[in-house]
Amino acid sequence: MELTWLEDFVALAETGNFSRAARARHVTQPAFSRRIRSLEDWVGTPLFDRATHRVGLTEAGRQFRPAATETLRRLHQARDAAREAGSSEATALRFAATHSLSFAFFPDWLGSLAPSAAIGSVRLISDSMQGCEQVLANGQAHFLICHHHHAVPNRLDASLFKALPIGHDALQLAVAPDLAAQDPATLPYLAYSAESGLGRIVSGVHGRRMSQPPVFTSHLAAVLHSMVRNGRGAAWLPRSICGDDLAAGRLAAIGPATPPIAIEIRLFRPRARQSAQAEAFWLLARAWAAGRGFDTETDEPGRQPMR
Repeated sequence: MELTWLEDFVALAETGNFSRAARARHVTQPAFSRRIRSLEDWVGTPLFDRATHRVGLTEAGRQFRPAATETLRRLHQARDAAREAGSSEATALRFAATHSLSFAFFPDWLGSLAPSAAIGSVRLISDSMQGCEQVLANGQAHFLICHHHHAVPNRLDASLFKALPIGHDALQLAVAPDLAAQDPATLPYLAYSAESGLGRIVSGVHGRRMSQPPVFTSHLAAVLHSMVRNGRGAAWLPRSICGDDLAAGRLAAIGPATPPIAIEIRLFRPRARQSAQAEAFWLLARAWAAGRGFDTETDEPGRQPMR
């Protein structure tokens, strides 16, 4: 059995599509399919149901997925620990954060916890939600910071990961002021791509109620923000990014038919014990959150992982 087979398995389980998973793994689809077959031969039973349009996990695949994810996480963590031994990276706290929160939330939040000297060396990996989930699942980061909505599942297995609420935000459907009087149903819709956590939240809350097909798609909230400011259409923007523009009148909120979507900012981590520095930081973050009235006993990362 090869490590790449497990990484292929996780990629296909997440995408549900052989061609997209093969692109994500940077191999041809025939080569990717052969590796999946090799893994199934090694396990001794089919792991994927190929009879439907979206490739789904068989019961055996669903049983295998948590073990595969945890095995990858531990192996990557052990590899990184071996690589970093004896270097300044060995004690660095590694965070994965979605692009929008990397610059709109993370710096101020980290500074509010304690002086930088007390926290020590920090490494930030900024990516899409899908990329950040993979980074955390593979053990390449101690923590993940992202938006969360109680009704929208993420891809982190609740038996392997837990979370701490550390902030509040809201998604607001916004436009340039000169478009504010226009019927929302006729506005060009600027959407998030499938890799975006904010896109999952909008889709999960509003489903197919967005009457207009998107005229532009990106996984970056900052790009959609810029497009909205340029009068290109309407987009759901986090107030952490567009709040100043709304207050100054550079953007206008659309409502009341489309009220803001209240969302949390959460800090995720593996349930397994991490380095002494990471565990000390977790205790610091819990104390910080408790002191600001957050429920530190609700540690579920969401519902069961997306199939």
